[in-house]
Amino acid sequence: MTEERTGFPRGRIGWILGTVLLIALGALFGLIWGSLWLGLVLGAAIGIGWLIAYESWRGRTAGLDDPDDNGAQL
Repeated sequence: MTEERTGFPRGRIGWILGTVLLIALGALFGLIWGSLWLGLVLGAAIGIGWLIAYESWRGRTAGLDDPDDNGAQL
C-alpha cells in the first residue's frame, strides 16, 4: 500500500512555527523599542534566515564539496 500524500511536506511545521515565533519576538522587541514596524522587519529578516538555514539543514548536504564549483557558475 502506498501512503497518500497531502501535498504538505513533512517537516514543514517546524520552520513555520519557528518563523512565526521569530516574527512574534520581533514584534515584541519592536514594541519595547517603540517601533513595531522595525521589530516586524527585523523579525521577518531573521525569519527568512531561519527558513534558509532550516531547509539547508534538512537537505542533508552539509559539507558537500564540489571542487569545480567556484560559486560563479550556473
